[in-house]
Amino acid sequence: MKPTLQLKLGQHLTMTPQLQQAIRLLQLSTLELQSEIQQTLEENPMLEQEEDSVESTVDAKSQAEKQEQENLNSVNEKSAENDDPHMDMENKQEMPDELAVDSNWEDTYDITTATAPSSQSSSDSNNDFLENQSVQGDKLSEHLLWQLHNSQFSDNDHIIAIAIIDAINDDGYLTESVEEIYDGLKNDLDIELDEVEAVLRRIQHFDPVGIAARDLRECLLLQLEQFDPQTPGLADVKNIIEHHLDLLGAHDYARLQKKTRRDEEQLKKLITFIQALNPKPGASISNNNAQYVIPDIFVRKINGKWHVSLNPEASPNLRINAIYENHLKNAGRGKDTSYLRNSLQEARWFLKSLQSRSDTLQRVGNAIVERQRLFLDYGDEGMKPMVLRDIAEELEMHESTISRVTTNKFMHTPRGVYEFKFFFSSHVGTADGGECSATAIRSMVKKLIENENPKKPMSDNKISSLLVKEGINVARRTVAKYRESMLIPPSNERKRLA
Repeated sequence: MKPTLQLKLGQHLTMTPQLQQAIRLLQLSTLELQSEIQQTLEENPMLEQEEDSVESTVDAKSQAEKQEQENLNSVNEKSAENDDPHMDMENKQEMPDELAVDSNWEDTYDITTATAPSSQSSSDSNNDFLENQSVQGDKLSEHLLWQLHNSQFSDNDHIIAIAIIDAINDDGYLTESVEEIYDGLKNDLDIELDEVEAVLRRIQHFDPVGIAARDLRECLLLQLEQFDPQTPGLADVKNIIEHHLDLLGAHDYARLQKKTRRDEEQLKKLITFIQALNPKPGASISNNNAQYVIPDIFVRKINGKWHVSLNPEASPNLRINAIYENHLKNAGRGKDTSYLRNSLQEARWFLKSLQSRSDTLQRVGNAIVERQRLFLDYGDEGMKPMVLRDIAEELEMHESTISRVTTNKFMHTPRGVYEFKFFFSSHVGTADGGECSATAIRSMVKKLIENENPKKPMSDNKISSLLVKEGINVARRTVAKYRESMLIPPSNERKRLA
């Protein structure tokens, strides 16, 4: 076969490092973005954070100029070490007015989960925003071990206590029997079974109250030990928990009245007492940290109209370092300035990427608020059905771009702080051919249940029929799905005394 030459003409998208940076910044949360900005400020001398006031800038200028001039020598030395003609040529490319952050980049860019840069290099930073990061809270086991180390235990009892704490789950319950714990220790320690039981009793007096119980009954009884013996109703409550907890769990109030010989009003007070106890004491000290968020945009109603504005505190204002920039202008294009020139180009790209991120957030925020004005005015029942495609088509962007813009981005409204994704939901058809959002239907289901007769709770089928009468075509299984998503128990478990 004879070799031949073929000429083909085609186009493909080149994902430049600058465009990759713009897309990556777009999908970062506010806290991750602040960490990224901090790292960039430390690495790029051409970037600086704007001062809060003009006066502070003027006062610091004379001193800063002296320091900067001294630093220029070390920076120029670094530029000689890092001089790379290829890098310098690459960064001479013209900067576009807009970055194509909406490029369909899945096929040309290795997608990875966005994570905040390591903070090891900036552990000594004094920036306040780093203090807003979620702090690692104590795990339950650490909380119990701390109490153990501050208590008087013999060496053997200390080892037994550690074994017991290791067997406590996140809800605070002991997951192994005393016999199993004893069997695991008897070959190494000269102990008896009753010693393990005694140590367990001591652990059960640790904080939180009710810890290390073997079942719900024991957990609740441990909590009752903290009450004054003269507390009204305490004896009756203890009797219900010890002997009739199954009837209480089954909501069999008629039999419970007979067993306790108490009338309906008295029984209602006893049940209220029991409901005030904590069935999962360990959950109060969980290893699940609270997630702190900074809203990306604010939504306010001004003169009867909803307005969207970016949160100025979401990211610090950055600018090019004027002293270094002037030094470059006066120094010409010698080799000694290549490091600063490359840093200047990278700084400009970074600022452009930040601006592109802000513009995109503003556009998406405006589009969401415009479509969900009824929610802002009236609450969940005013939520309109909306999917990513609706916003993507309106803004002429890819759905994947809208998905990334709406992930881990938050909107502060008079009704609370919501993730952008909250405003997107599926729809259900109505009798007149319209659509109703799943969020609105969930709100209706919740309202119907809140207003039901507590002695005769409505079944899912009944709720479905009531919604159909309102013109909303929703099946029983759909009602059940929405009810379960709100952690509302079925009708047989909702039955309670009036």
